[in-house]
Amino acid sequence: MFLTGVTVVTVLDEEGNPRGITANSFTSVSLDPPLVLVCIGNRSFSFPIFCSAPSFAVNLLHEGQADVSGLFASRSPEKFRSTGFGPKYTGAPVLTDCLAWFDCTVHDRVFAGDHLILIGRVQGFGPSEPASRTAPLGFCRGRYTTVRDAPDGGAEAPHGIQVGYLIEADDGILLQSDGAGGWRLPGGRSRKAEWTLPLADGGTLPLRPDDSFLYSVFDIAGQDAGCLVYRARLSADAATTTLPPGFRFFALDALPFEAMPMRETRAMLRRYIRERQADRFGIYIDSSDGGRLAMVDGSTSSWPGAFAENG
Repeated sequence: MFLTGVTVVTVLDEEGNPRGITANSFTSVSLDPPLVLVCIGNRSFSFPIFCSAPSFAVNLLHEGQADVSGLFASRSPEKFRSTGFGPKYTGAPVLTDCLAWFDCTVHDRVFAGDHLILIGRVQGFGPSEPASRTAPLGFCRGRYTTVRDAPDGGAEAPHGIQVGYLIEADDGILLQSDGAGGWRLPGGRSRKAEWTLPLADGGTLPLRPDDSFLYSVFDIAGQDAGCLVYRARLSADAATTTLPPGFRFFALDALPFEAMPMRETRAMLRRYIRERQADRFGIYIDSSDGGRLAMVDGSTSSWPGAFAENG
């Protein structure tokens, strides 16, 4: 008798393939930090993936998507063949047509009874146009329902920031499959430069901490969101190991620009190619008049060392 909304919770498996299930056990947890939770039943075919994936997305369905709810409640292998989706911030698949979405990294996992309580830290959220102006899909007493006179929340732009890593190796760049036939920069979990690169299976690839440095800050066209990109290199141990599924090094003259959905990423990588050829790099900061580029001369040093040297 408790009226709930209906969501599709999506995730990438260890091979970078999109997976998703229908869930109505979704709720907010905290505003500071921004946390939400969803409960995943242990009988779900995708349960093991949610137990290990570093990120997931919650897609709120609108009143015209009862069929989508039924599809993702099944074990059909056709779920994503007829459903549009793409990455936003963490790389988790976000449905193109839904009421709204939350893109989350995993904050905690709690096993309770026959369910996994998956707590996510929201990295970005927003509506999907034009569905954001329709009523939400509801569920009550074992059947779908709609909310009459649902207020129009307007079309607020998504919030948050995407963190990417431009991983260098010899004359190549490490890219990650987005699960939809495209390629993107591997993503991080924090806005600060990290020493490890998170993987879909919950593992990490170690980075060289003395070789990570800010490279680019830019807005995403059409969104109230932006990107931070760091240059980095894999540690010596990681560089000699086999890359996990979904990751691949591309030579500079063979980057798959046509398979990169974000125009800003394509422009940034073309700048990187020019700077790599000159062996002189800069930091790009976006602005309303086209941005600013400051060249960086010399090698980096730790702040404590520089502070002591300069008194």
